[in-house]
Amino acid sequence: MTPFYSVIFLTLFAGLSMPVGALIAHLERIQPFWLENELKHGITAFGGGALLSAIALVLVPKGVESFAPWSAVALFLAGGAAFMLLDIQLSKHKTSISQLVAMLSDFIPESLALGAAIALGGSDAFLLAALIAMQNLPEGFNAFRELKNASHYSATKIIVSFALLALCGPLAGSIAYFWLSEWPTAVSGIMLFASGGILYAVFQDIAPQVVLKKHWAPPMGAVMGFVLGLVGYMLTQ
Repeated sequence: MTPFYSVIFLTLFAGLSMPVGALIAHLERIQPFWLENELKHGITAFGGGALLSAIALVLVPKGVESFAPWSAVALFLAGGAAFMLLDIQLSKHKTSISQLVAMLSDFIPESLALGAAIALGGSDAFLLAALIAMQNLPEGFNAFRELKNASHYSATKIIVSFALLALCGPLAGSIAYFWLSEWPTAVSGIMLFASGGILYAVFQDIAPQVVLKKHWAPPMGAVMGFVLGLVGYMLTQ
């Protein structure tokens, strides 16, 4: 497979986990209720763990290679601040597409980083694609449930919308492959910026949803998500 086709395949693979997560949320019916509730919280925690592993094992280590400490810190903080401002605006307007915007706000920078990584011959491309997919699956799961409860859209329309959004991955990856690969410093900056934003999202949106009183299994989902990223990281080194 040529590098360009790898960009298309891997970014599309990562993006399609969003509609797959939505489909699982639409079909899942588990009894008794406590087990269904615990599974939902566990899936959310798994996504958070996968996100943290992407930050700790891929995005930040690769991002800091091109920057001095203070520059890296500034980009990381800028990413967190940008996601915070986006979160504030979405909270004010309470639109039915806010969850879709939130998903794209981390999927697009990650797809840019993935496309550039393939262009530069990085060995972490498959790991990064797997981590993005692991993160998008629970995001699609949770976004579907929230959109279904807060809007009049049918399940089919939401799932199809998520599938169309997955095409943003190949588009962003192709842009990075053909243009950003000539500026590896810009790619490193995108990784650091996205890392700050993703970390903000983990503790603002994901972690608070994991807590389930008198249940201790869901947080283990976060541990499992991180471990899966760790195994992938060690296999690629």
